[in-house]
Amino acid sequence: MLAERIDQFITYLRVERGASAHTRRAYASDLGQLADFLAERGRENPDPGALTIDDLRAFVADRFDANQASSLARKISTLRSFWTFLIKKRLVDKNPAELLSTPKVQKPLRNYLGVDEIFHLLDGHKGDSVLGIRDMAIWEVGYGAGLRVSELVSLNRSDIDLDAGWVQTIGKGNKERRVPLGQKACAALKRYLARRHELVDGDSAPDAVFLNHRGGRLTDRSVRRLLKEHLVRAGLDTSLTPHGLRHSFATHLLDAGADLRGIQELLGHANLSTTQRYTHVSIDRLMEVYDAAHPRARSASGRRKTESSPTSNDE
Repeated sequence: MLAERIDQFITYLRVERGASAHTRRAYASDLGQLADFLAERGRENPDPGALTIDDLRAFVADRFDANQASSLARKISTLRSFWTFLIKKRLVDKNPAELLSTPKVQKPLRNYLGVDEIFHLLDGHKGDSVLGIRDMAIWEVGYGAGLRVSELVSLNRSDIDLDAGWVQTIGKGNKERRVPLGQKACAALKRYLARRHELVDGDSAPDAVFLNHRGGRLTDRSVRRLLKEHLVRAGLDTSLTPHGLRHSFATHLLDAGADLRGIQELLGHANLSTTQRYTHVSIDRLMEVYDAAHPRARSASGRRKTESSPTSNDE
């Protein structure tokens, strides 16, 4: 029974939710681990409606030593989504997963670059080889349009309008959006596309924008490797991922005064809360906005008031 419900859930994610193959694999893996855990304890393919909060807590506890807090949090999220689906489809009448507590996840390391660092990354990329010019175009488009790495490698030539300065992409949930390209990104793309034919061979994907040295479509894994190599050459933090360029795109727009709702549209986020997690605005920028807008932010002299140091010994 559990196996059939898992299959139904994965199909639901694909057909009704438009979830990516990566997302579906992650959900299927988490739920497969639950099924294996129960089978090892003599409960082969049980009815999900018969499972209790104790069963789910035992499963999470069993995975504790093998997984980081972030992975455990994802598994708990998977369980919640699965039982929410079962409730929605009236396949069970109770949701034990909603009682699970999410472990505290350590704040991740910074995954974005400051403006000066971005300029150093982009302006410091030299080389006249077709692969070097391709890489420059990847970084310019990734940062200039805020695309996901999966969207970058999925781009076809028909998705780009360099005259109008737009790129069209399909994001999560099969949602299509158009994103403007800056002048630098357009120039980098034009330079690369003028020499892209040097990478094409008889077996290449003819419409793919970014090709590898064998003429095939570049993969997201390759983009991650290329970025790390370039970060090493630039002397920048090598923990940055291609997704960090997307974080930088959103952060720098908001830091410059762009509207959060507009950034949400550019990133293709369904929820504003997701966009908020992508932005890392400097405290100076926040204080400037506060000073400019709040009627009680400044003293009569126009300077920000500062509190005197407390004299209490309670600190």
